Amino acid sequence: MIALIQRVESARVDVEGETVGAIGAGLLALVAVEPGDGEAQCVRMLERLRGYRIFADAEGKMNLGLADTGGGLLLVSQFTLAADTRKGMRPSFTTAAPPEQGRRWFDRLVELGRMAHPGVETGRFGAHMKVHLINDGPVTFHLEVR
Repeated sequence: MIALIQRVESARVDVEGETVGAIGAGLLALVAVEPGDGEAQCVRMLERLRGYRIFADAEGKMNLGLADTGGGLLLVSQFTLAADTRKGMRPSFTTAAPPEQGRRWFDRLVELGRMAHPGVETGRFGAHMKVHLINDGPVTFHLEVR
């Protein structure tokens, strides 16, 4: 499982002109499911999303995780993160999970997130989404859970 995370002042996802998910300050996570991902990867990714210390403490150092701040978490499926870009000029998506598997484990990540953290929002799996964000920093990290 792969996540591209961004610390945000705010973020939202629109589908066909309608906002389907929005948060204030917190974390936007673009998430890709890979073949072989399952429950263990969902659990570990959620731990990393909630615990990764990218928020400022009282001294201005990146020392707090999302769980410490209580900020929002916007989860957006993005299979293109799993693309194989090593050859040629066109990405291959054979390294991404098939849509039914991707939906299953993305939905499970959302379910676990909502059980563990207040303020979890999502985009719409498989839809053409417009993601709007104000990146705070900018602060962006690439996380992988194998």
